[in-house]
Amino acid sequence: MDPLIAVAARALATGDPLGALNRVALRDDPPSLALRGIAMAQLGDLERASALLRRAARAFGPAQAVARARCVVAEAEIAFVSRDLAFPAAALETARATLEAQGDHANAAHARTLQARRQLLVGQLADAERTLAGLEPALLQPALRAGRELVAAGLALRRIDTSAARVALARADRAAREARIPALAAEVEAAARVLAEPAARLVGGGKERPLRLDEVERVLGSAAFVVDACRQAVRLKGVALSFATRPVLFALLRALGEAWPADASRRRLLAAAFGAKHVDESHRARLRVEIGRLRALLGERADVGATTDGYVLVPHEGREVAVLAPPVEDRHARLLALLADGEAWSSSALAIALGASPRTVQRALGSLARTGKVQCFGRARSRRWTAAGVPGFPTVLLLPGPLPSD
Repeated sequence: MDPLIAVAARALATGDPLGALNRVALRDDPPSLALRGIAMAQLGDLERASALLRRAARAFGPAQAVARARCVVAEAEIAFVSRDLAFPAAALETARATLEAQGDHANAAHARTLQARRQLLVGQLADAERTLAGLEPALLQPALRAGRELVAAGLALRRIDTSAARVALARADRAAREARIPALAAEVEAAARVLAEPAARLVGGGKERPLRLDEVERVLGSAAFVVDACRQAVRLKGVALSFATRPVLFALLRALGEAWPADASRRRLLAAAFGAKHVDESHRARLRVEIGRLRALLGERADVGATTDGYVLVPHEGREVAVLAPPVEDRHARLLALLADGEAWSSSALAIALGASPRTVQRALGSLARTGKVQCFGRARSRRWTAAGVPGFPTVLLLPGPLPSD
């Protein structure tokens, strides 16, 4: 190996990007371009880093498949760190397969971890679990092992399995300390903080209190009739009944659940479901129709009884009612939940993660920006969005991906 390339590579491995650049900054051969790209990434100039790695990949050419695949993996990592989820997953998969076939198992494992991270971000939890299953932790270097455990912890958090999340985070912490990479240790610490922050509110009887994720897990695992306003569903005995396409019926159900064990007045129900400010015979007739539809949908789970002033929710088998609500009520709460990870997102990446159109996401970001809840920097394709500090966030309950009961 070229002595200067070897020295620059060692400098990068020890976290000295300026030392590496001092040796290769004026060179344009493929190995130097790749090292310059990684150095720029370590210095935080991700756009320049991606451009250098793309040049390096093209310059290596088909004859140097392993070197080119390493450049693709490095570019993918930069893309995902900067929340550019539009990076082609097929290119990363091809690079991973090339590295495995050529015996570069360490970089192949890194590529697999990146694949799992992307799948986790866009809510493809089952795919992320399958991708992660191909990695044997004991065979990984400490930094890679920490990355794998962070993805495992993220999956456990999305599945509302706090015990598994704590175990994975503890393993990630040990691996990060062994790797002696401060940024990695900080990432593990930030992930662990999710367990101590409010993930939802328990609402009912005119009162509410914040719940940590482990408390949410206990509510979901209880025998209660759970009205889950975070996921627009009813949960009972680990089985979910989705109301995602029935917003009016869910608004009625939530109002009934929040009033339980008392009844909810017709005025309150009409205001919750239709935004009505007064009660007339037309509103009463419409309310009767919607309550009938709600009874039919709930089936054997619960009944909705009529009272003098309104209606009351009556779960079968004498079950209690628990209403889980997001920490912050906002019609763009799912968008805020993604931005609450502290990273800078592009609008296209947010659209991919939410499964929404780019135009819909741009309108939502504009609305949030006008109220000071998000902020942006950069222009055109380089524009990135971050949360402007929303008290009570984040919560994993609003992030994409199904719960086990869904």
